[in-house]
Amino acid sequence: MTNLAPSTSFDVRAEITGAYAAWDSAFNKADSKAVAAAYVSNAKVLPPTHEVISGLDEIEKFFAGLFSGGFTDHKLTIMDAGGDEKVVYGTAKWTADGPDGSRQSVGGIATHVFERQADGSLKLRLHTFN
Repeated sequence: MTNLAPSTSFDVRAEITGAYAAWDSAFNKADSKAVAAAYVSNAKVLPPTHEVISGLDEIEKFFAGLFSGGFTDHKLTIMDAGGDEKVVYGTAKWTADGPDGSRQSVGGIATHVFERQADGSLKLRLHTFN
């Protein structure tokens, strides 16, 4: 019997790497609108403060606060990735400089759950970091 698996193949690791590069670029331009645009409308961001940040307006406001606090030079480095044609996950180490322009490096671990959009792009459903 022939295997009738879907012919569409995804390079999930490459997709996540690209999504991380685009997210880092928006962050490093201090563009809270562009950062928020990387998320689905009902996304959740769970920062180390234990806040639950829901929806695009709150996400934009949260990142605008980080930018006004002086966080810069964000970098996500992929650790693991997986998923399928609908849901994709990534784990990463993250670093940034700040706050208040101190240029002191901060960082931690992040987990991301993406939903594949109708156009094939990925948008974040869940973002947690410490």
